[in-house]
Amino acid sequence: MGSINLELEHVEDIDDLIKDLNNIDEVKSIELHGSQLDIYGKRIIIVGGGAQVSQVAMGAITEADRHNIRGERISIDTIPLVGERSLAEAVEAISRLPRVSALVLAGSLMGGEITDAVRKVKKESNLIVISLNMPGSVTDYADLIITDPIQAGVLAVMSVADTAVFDIKRLGDNIKF
Repeated sequence: MGSINLELEHVEDIDDLIKDLNNIDEVKSIELHGSQLDIYGKRIIIVGGGAQVSQVAMGAITEADRHNIRGERISIDTIPLVGERSLAEAVEAISRLPRVSALVLAGSLMGGEITDAVRKVKKESNLIVISLNMPGSVTDYADLIITDPIQAGVLAVMSVADTAVFDIKRLGDNIKF
């Protein structure tokens, strides 16, 4: 037994779709729920070394709270990881995660496979990539490079929030703070 959670867009007649799904012998039940975007909103993913991830998260959660009070729905996810392969896999998986609007790279050295993964994900989506200022080629593909991890978290939220005045696209490419 298993279950499948689907988020569908642009369904013209949901009743017909449910009827068609119910006609499949293997389908035992169907439940309709609000979308994850409506419930949890935009998502920011923070990956990298533990201490830096926690500092970025502190800034992001504090700023998200300010915007969520005004009606936004922004959630923050973290995954402290070390090792080039682990980080590259986490970045590559972002394209398969729902609702991700921004990625913050919070490490002290990132390049190689991680850079390749960032380049691939950016090509496939409109993902905003913010990086801490660090050695390695990953900063070449970031939309914004920030030295202070707390400020990186704040600006990540501001870059996706509808209630913010900040527009990361107005800064140009690969800006460093």
